[in-house]
Amino acid sequence: MDYHKFIRSFEGIFDGADWQNWLLSITVALASYAVIHGLVALCRQRLERMQADRRAARPMAEMLCAMLKKTSNTVVVMASLLIGLTVLDLAQPWADRVTHLWFITLGVQIGLYANQLVDVSARRYFGARTSSRMRDTGAANPTVARTLMVWALKTALWVVLLLAVLSNLGINISAFVASLGIGGIAVALAVQNILGDLFASLSIAVDKPFEVGDAISVNGFSGTVEQVGLKTTRIRADSGEQIVIANADLLKNTVRNFKRMSNRRVQFSLNLSPSTAVDVAERVPEALQHVVEAQRQVRFDRAHLKSVTQDALEFEVVYYVLDPSYGTYMDVQQQVLLGAMRVLAGIGASTAKASQRVVVDGQGPLRPATPLRSMPKP
Repeated sequence: MDYHKFIRSFEGIFDGADWQNWLLSITVALASYAVIHGLVALCRQRLERMQADRRAARPMAEMLCAMLKKTSNTVVVMASLLIGLTVLDLAQPWADRVTHLWFITLGVQIGLYANQLVDVSARRYFGARTSSRMRDTGAANPTVARTLMVWALKTALWVVLLLAVLSNLGINISAFVASLGIGGIAVALAVQNILGDLFASLSIAVDKPFEVGDAISVNGFSGTVEQVGLKTTRIRADSGEQIVIANADLLKNTVRNFKRMSNRRVQFSLNLSPSTAVDVAERVPEALQHVVEAQRQVRFDRAHLKSVTQDALEFEVVYYVLDPSYGTYMDVQQQVLLGAMRVLAGIGASTAKASQRVVVDGQGPLRPATPLRSMPKP
């Protein structure tokens, strides 16, 4: 390395500047450092007071305060030195170098602010959408999804910042951008199934069609969600075994979430004998209504004679169980059916099918069948 050439490259920075200009530059740099550092500290104090005040906009104050905490002292020192150098009449190429340093310094600090903003926003977003039940059970789904989203955003942020710095330094980044595009397409094609499951996991975390602990039914089986991972979801089936299904396949099917039910709608029919008297049939809907309304946590809807056929009189009853628990629903349905049997027996209504009489029309008694004669041998 030619040390003389390296030393001569610094000679231009001293051209056109005497000791008074340098003293002024140092003074401006020190004053800039004090002003920047003081402003950052003052803003942080104000924002912390806003966070303590419940009437203030706490979310915005929290994000701004967290961002200011990431103010780098190295960046502040560099910015102060660059401000001090602006009072000097620098010769080329140092004027251009100072411009590049300004871009790099501000870019790094903006990147630190944006990096912290991603962390705080992701934490608030997933924290607001994570139920207390999921926090109590220690579900991994919010943590995994947040880590995946934060990692993707931060990677994109710093890649863009690095490309911007290289472009500002005069480096042609077209080849880098093309390489990133081709490489990204190749990787996406190679791991498209894995990426599909990863994005499906992220979609489950953001949209929340179900959570850990929910009872769901999908693709012909039902059970309780135990864990939502990066690639698969584990469901404990009602029959006891654990079912592992890919996240992408899970979202392709219709998911029925029984845990989100606020109540259960119950509809059933009772068939009475067609020989039931009209005055008895008129009393059946009211009697069934009294049976349903006598149950706890039940809201009666209607009871009607739905159809009359030669086989039966069909009555339809509809009510709502206000507790979504399946056990409560079965208990209520059992009591309703038993009560309906008692009421129908009390008013003389029969649920027996109509008897049928078969009449054989003939000229005389049935004769026994004539036995078959053996066929003569040829």
